Amino acid sequence: MTSLDGLAPAAALFHSLADPVRLSIVQRLARGESRVVDLTRELELAQSTVSKHLACLRGCNLVDYRADGRQSFYFIAAPELLDLLRSAEHLLSATDRAVALCPTYGTAADGAQVGTCSADAQVRA
Repeated sequence: MTSLDGLAPAAALFHSLADPVRLSIVQRLARGESRVVDLTRELELAQSTVSKHLACLRGCNLVDYRADGRQSFYFIAAPELLDLLRSAEHLLSATDRAVALCPTYGTAADGAQVGTCSADAQVRA
């Protein structure tokens, strides 16, 4: 095993948060649990989009849900994730958000952002 192999789980963690939709869901859940219908309305996203990204976050054990009758309420499963988000905000502030200009990971010229949902498969591997 190389020293890079030991970093694969951390890379998968950051990859799981690399999508703006997943990050917006996590930020919303940081304020308290929510149902899919509430997330759909608040984030102005399709139900299928919210469900797909929640499944990814659940696959990474970052988000979980509790059933209440026929409803499911999603919440942050690992409180340490909130610490990570706060640290990320501090780092972005300290670097004047320069990462947005990164030619590889920053915002593209057309406004698109990098990030796909394969992190859940990487974490399970």
